[in-house]
Amino acid sequence: MANNIVILGAGTAGTIMSNHLRKALNSDWTITIIDQRKVHHYQPGYLFVPFDVYTPEEIVKPIEKFIPKGIDLVIGGVDRIRTDVNQVTMTDGTTYPYTVLVIATGTDIAPEEIEGLEGPYWRKDIFDFYTLEGAVALRDKLKTWEGGKLIVNFAEMPLKCPVAPLEFTFLAEAFFTEKGMRDKVDISYVTPMSGAFTRPKANEKLNYLLEQKNIRVVPDFNLMQVDGENKTIIDYEGKEETYDLLVTIPTNKGSDLMERSGIGDELNYVPTHKGTLQSKVKENIFVLGDATNLPTSKAGSVAHFEGEIALENILHFVRNEPLRDGYDGHANCFVETGYGKALMIDFNYSHEPVEGTYPLPGIGPLTLLKESRMNHMGKLAFKWIYWNLLITGKHIPFVTNEMNEAGKHFETNETI
Repeated sequence: MANNIVILGAGTAGTIMSNHLRKALNSDWTITIIDQRKVHHYQPGYLFVPFDVYTPEEIVKPIEKFIPKGIDLVIGGVDRIRTDVNQVTMTDGTTYPYTVLVIATGTDIAPEEIEGLEGPYWRKDIFDFYTLEGAVALRDKLKTWEGGKLIVNFAEMPLKCPVAPLEFTFLAEAFFTEKGMRDKVDISYVTPMSGAFTRPKANEKLNYLLEQKNIRVVPDFNLMQVDGENKTIIDYEGKEETYDLLVTIPTNKGSDLMERSGIGDELNYVPTHKGTLQSKVKENIFVLGDATNLPTSKAGSVAHFEGEIALENILHFVRNEPLRDGYDGHANCFVETGYGKALMIDFNYSHEPVEGTYPLPGIGPLTLLKESRMNHMGKLAFKWIYWNLLITGKHIPFVTNEMNEAGKHFETNETI
């Protein structure tokens, strides 16, 4: 019987896995990776495009540059996953049988889920920055916008890179200050959460920064509708907020492929065992990155930390060995706060973000839950790390897949 691994998605998680698997498996294994696009986007870079820090050309590169030799790269649409016969069927009718399937199809915005969002004002007065097209359109708008009421909002959790809306808010405040027009802009951060972040200590720190920068926070606002004509957003309780410029992150959903294949939840994320990364759908399917339904951040760092655990368990699976419950929910994120500074958060399933140092205990050079110039430099340096180390499956020095508790200032019984 042929040994075939099929990877769906050549984004961050899929590209990492293609590199890991090709190194680990001999030529008896055929590995195929499938994606609809021919280019790979450095998605953390979208945040900087509206402020002219990055150009689109810096954050888009050909997919084939990062797929190793010995991997079959297929560009095309997938119609469905046939779990009953272990087969992927393409929209053109081509089929790819698999011994193991890796789902790394990511998540995308679904503006159609919010009434009124995609009307005639979309990308005129209403913008996203979670797509390259949206980020470029917003960049062009900010060049000529003369001020007024800016609302930054996201519709609901979960969403990709949950700190990005906050980062945009901080960067916008600095952008308008540096343009000499901060007094002409009223900034509101409108969130469905009870505060700035999901974890208490980070929430306390980030709320303080928002207050310090004179940014109004509107909590517990669950976006239901956008009235573009009257420039108003409305939540499910009837609360309203008016704007002159709306920057919103619509509902995030997994690939429609999961719905067509009958293997996703209500948002098209794949039910996944949180420690092994094996799907709950069928034992020969593994899920990585934003495609999972795991209770951790949908972030590039998560795809990176999951990669080696998933590789280990795929190898265990094909050898009929027990899987290891090795992924601890580890995630970390830089949070840009403007004026050349950032803070960093590092957490997992059990521990919320706390103060400390990263990646070296007591040394850093990055500081946790504290603003620093070094953190900002780390955020900018991550673009090089991403293209040259992370997605090619290379080891990043001093960075561990499981969260290191050393160097962190935990309180007694701090776990969540």
